[in-house]
Amino acid sequence: MTRVRVQRISSVPDPLTGMPSKQIELVELRERGQVNQFAGTEEGRVIQGIISQFQSMGFVPQVREMGFAKIVMVLTETEYDMLGVRLDVNETYELEIRNGSLSLRKYTEGT
Repeated sequence: MTRVRVQRISSVPDPLTGMPSKQIELVELRERGQVNQFAGTEEGRVIQGIISQFQSMGFVPQVREMGFAKIVMVLTETEYDMLGVRLDVNETYELEIRNGSLSLRKYTEGT
């Protein structure tokens, strides 16, 4: 099971028929670990301290999750209806890939 977020939904013409279609971009969400990229030197610790101070003041956002491109789909209106899930931008879904099929379910935290 993989968590994905809808990055973008665009209206595009189907390349073969010219009929209206939707291009849906899904990004995989991964928890961001506390990796200290400046560790090891005195200068690195000073830089990390400054970044932490800026984050605490709200100047630099704290990123808890990172998104990586996962799937880009182009679906006709009929295919989108057959998907059976109404996708919304910035919503999170569970993606399951099993036995040659893809399954999407709305993600509910704590389940």
